[in-house]
Amino acid sequence: MDAYEFIKEAIILGKLEPGMRLGEETLAKELNLSRTPIREAIKQLEAEGLVIPLKRGVGVRRFTKDDIREIYDLRTLLESYAASQAAIHRTEDDLISLAKANELYEEAIGDPSPLDLSRIRKIVKVNQTFHEAIVTASKNTHLYFHISKVVVVPIVFRSFYWYNDFQLKQSLEVHKIIFEAIKNRDPERARIAMHEHIFQGRDNVLKHLNDSGMIHLLKEEVK
Repeated sequence: MDAYEFIKEAIILGKLEPGMRLGEETLAKELNLSRTPIREAIKQLEAEGLVIPLKRGVGVRRFTKDDIREIYDLRTLLESYAASQAAIHRTEDDLISLAKANELYEEAIGDPSPLDLSRIRKIVKVNQTFHEAIVTASKNTHLYFHISKVVVVPIVFRSFYWYNDFQLKQSLEVHKIIFEAIKNRDPERARIAMHEHIFQGRDNVLKHLNDSGMIHLLKEEVK
């Protein structure tokens, strides 16, 4: 695992807490690397909004309830638009990609093994595949860039961590509704379904926040 992936995963799992200063020298020693790749990784994470400048150096970004609401408000605007455009512009190849992504998502959430970090990673990955296939089907080359700026990985990861089996199945059912709307070239139906889908994720995250930032339920699980 390179420096970028190591630091990003540590943030996602709560090993590096909100507000914690990221010391280049400390991370370089831990990873047995020079400070140059650490510095480059931190710059990339800062561009993604996961770390922010401090008076000295940079630290892990803290997300408040207001941050979460604003992020999800933007997500629902962008992704709902992407879904509506996908319903208009999708090709048969797009439908194949969406159907396959949904199959993989159904397999991932139907896995009878415990909902551990490995399963969560898989669910998050295949869910992302479905959402990216919708953006591809929209045929708007600018959407992916803007959506990537508001899909904050630690928040998405924790959202799935807190989902129970019923909520995961509910998420799949909405995926199927979105797919059918896109298949049937029904942009308004696709837009509304995606809007509700994103807000379900938002509400699940907000339930597990205190007033100052993320509650790190994952940290106790990670050794």
